[in-house]
Amino acid sequence: MATVNVLVITGYGVNSHLETAHTARLAGADRADVVHFSDLVAARVRLSEYDFLIFPGGFLDGDDLGAAQAAAMRWRYLKDAAGTPLLQHLQDFLDQGKLILGICNGFQLLVKLGLLPALGGVRFERQVSLGHNDSARYEDRWVHLLPNPQSPCVFTKGLPMLAMPVRHGEGKLVPENEDCLRRLQAEQLIALQYVDPDTGKPTQEYPLNPNGSILAVAGLSDPSGRILGLMPHPEAFHHVTNHPAWTRGELDPPGTLLFVNAVRYLRGQ
Repeated sequence: MATVNVLVITGYGVNSHLETAHTARLAGADRADVVHFSDLVAARVRLSEYDFLIFPGGFLDGDDLGAAQAAAMRWRYLKDAAGTPLLQHLQDFLDQGKLILGICNGFQLLVKLGLLPALGGVRFERQVSLGHNDSARYEDRWVHLLPNPQSPCVFTKGLPMLAMPVRHGEGKLVPENEDCLRRLQAEQLIALQYVDPDTGKPTQEYPLNPNGSILAVAGLSDPSGRILGLMPHPEAFHHVTNHPAWTRGELDPPGTLLFVNAVRYLRGQ
């Protein structure tokens, strides 16, 4: 059985790295290392040693210049100590069939790097962004998510409605243009939507949709299905007692299931 090694990137304001690595281990990963971004640049750690890369949530660079904008520029233009561009390492990682997950700030990073949605398979070209919530304030609340059964996303395959918390001020999907939005739908790259748990349908109603994201988009996949970015925090619901209503028995499937699907995929199960 193939081993699954997970790399969780931290540094520059990331604050959800420990619970993200813990959730990966709970999901069955053989190894989940938390590594500072600077160690990749110094080539003390190599991306090629891992199968699953996670960009966790936090406040990268204090969200100055826009959420994850500065971090995206580091990834786009820096080289490691051996002189290889970091972007080349990411390209090679994906070409080897490996997985990438971006959570909250990590999702913001992936869209600003152009790894999501990668319409037409085009990578590193920005096609969407994530703007300020319609509420004009930071949203910290629980939401329900509906996986798209038609999406190629390996993380969401076969999953039921999920519950997770959101913690963000810039989570509203902003497509480049109407054609971009049409293609997101046509290519089934909307992997997760905010949903009304009573109707089971995607919603624009606040606060069920906490940011006003068009088409209730909460998460996007790329065409390969091996990259997922989402605004809610699956790592924040890895145990029954994380749920705010667990003492009343109002339980939902945990966010850990996204990680379980990823590990099973990498094991070839």
